Amino acid sequence: MPKLSPDAPFLHPDTQIVNCTFGAYVEIGQGARLQNTTFEDYSYCDRLADIANTTVGRFSNIAALTRIGPTDHPFTHAAQHHFLYRSSYYWDDAEDDPSFFAARAARRTTLGADCWIGHGAIIKPEVTVGIGAIVASGAVVTRDVSPFAIVAGVPAQPVRSRFPDAVIDRLLALAWWDWDHARLRGALADFRVMKAEAFLERYGG
Repeated sequence: MPKLSPDAPFLHPDTQIVNCTFGAYVEIGQGARLQNTTFEDYSYCDRLADIANTTVGRFSNIAALTRIGPTDHPFTHAAQHHFLYRSSYYWDDAEDDPSFFAARAARRTTLGADCWIGHGAIIKPEVTVGIGAIVASGAVVTRDVSPFAIVAGVPAQPVRSRFPDAVIDRLLALAWWDWDHARLRGALADFRVMKAEAFLERYGG
């Protein structure tokens, strides 16, 4: 496995990427399909992730076979089939519907820094997953998730917080996810061995 780069994402084979931007040290898993999405620094997705119209925060951890920002069909219309908006597929004299695609792209999903999206989870459009949150494997997230919350189920419901409120407030104030690369390296040994409370004591959060 090559080292990740600050200059370009590491793309595993068979990725499909349309209108996306990538920060430093980003990795995109094999067979992932990405559209209208921004991956901020240090974020990654595993194989066969399908992500559209999403801002992926720094250090986000996205497992395999996830679906984030899945688009909707026009279910309030008489028909909800592709022919309404991918009309050129069916008739030579019909154009696709640009307003439909523009409305889809505007419905952004946001993943906060250092969140963890479990295997096979689905996160609907216009949902925000907070900093440090965990979405359990197989969950379907239809509402915003608070920072450092753990959610699970269909539809996803809060299970518990990762930390007490006071610790969450201190982590949000410390905002280690905004540190530069050298500072992260300097604290690497402590990140590896210290629980959150001890880390906060050492680094002043």
